[in-house]
Amino acid sequence: MIRNNFPEIEVLGENYPPPPLQSYMASALGYFKIALILCIVSQFNVFEPLGLPTPQVMTWAWENKLYASMMIFKLRSGRPPSANELYEILNSQSAAASASFTKIHQSPPKSHAA
Repeated sequence: MIRNNFPEIEVLGENYPPPPLQSYMASALGYFKIALILCIVSQFNVFEPLGLPTPQVMTWAWENKLYASMMIFKLRSGRPPSANELYEILNSQSAAASASFTKIHQSPPKSHAA
């Protein structure tokens, strides 16, 4: 854009390297996401050996492996999700949980005996 509008200006530059701490945090987040997906796919309960109760979200993830894995990869490494992304994730998970609850707890149709 600058070259098109100001051809007489020469722009020299390169990518600015991130600070080491942020770079390490981004890498750690990427490894954490892969480890979390492996735990979900293999149904490994990391909380049990630690003597902690299994969170409900982990149980949900085991029941919905593909969807949970896709949601984890949707979160981009190196930054937290934006407000819109977080709202979209929570809204879709809430809708899925609500639909599942409704399907399980629907009462059978009443038969009318004559």
